[in-house]
Amino acid sequence: MKHLFLTVSLIFSALSGMKAQDYMTKTGHAQFFSETVAENITANNYKMVSTLDTKTGNMVFSVPIQSFEFEKALMQKHFNQENFMDSKKYPKAKFKGKIDNINDVDFSKSGVYDVTVSGDMTMKGHTKHMTEKGTIEVKGSEIIAKSTFNITIADFGIGKPTKASKRENVADVIKVTVDLNYKAKN
Repeated sequence: MKHLFLTVSLIFSALSGMKAQDYMTKTGHAQFFSETVAENITANNYKMVSTLDTKTGNMVFSVPIQSFEFEKALMQKHFNQENFMDSKKYPKAKFKGKIDNINDVDFSKSGVYDVTVSGDMTMKGHTKHMTEKGTIEVKGSEIIAKSTFNITIADFGIGKPTKASKRENVADVIKVTVDLNYKAKN
């Protein structure tokens, strides 16, 4: 009888452990878009690392700055220089926050849920509290988080190119899109 009780206990423990609450991705996508009269600039980064705790709503992500890819190599060079992102000194942008309405998301049921995320964004040594809208899509065992929001570059101490002729090439406010496809942590 002891063995039966122990076996049943182990089975229930294993089953409850299968319903993971911690999710992560190492291939998240971050994109930014700068629109000006002079030119539009788009950059993509597919090396965003993020974790999500579906029980608490805690969310963290980190984006390696030098992994942003531009259409033109010169744009990428200027982006990483000291007077703009200074990626040697500040190699990552980070966000640490929480899904405020985590209880509105049913992780056991496929669907798309509107969420509000708030937390601290840190770039180039500057931290700013942000609150943004997004969606969480539950798709079987996957969780897909998406958000599009604006960042004022001056809030993070990000300057513009020093040459007067290039100042109008970068917008003061850029559009950022984040797309995270989470898998359960093992």
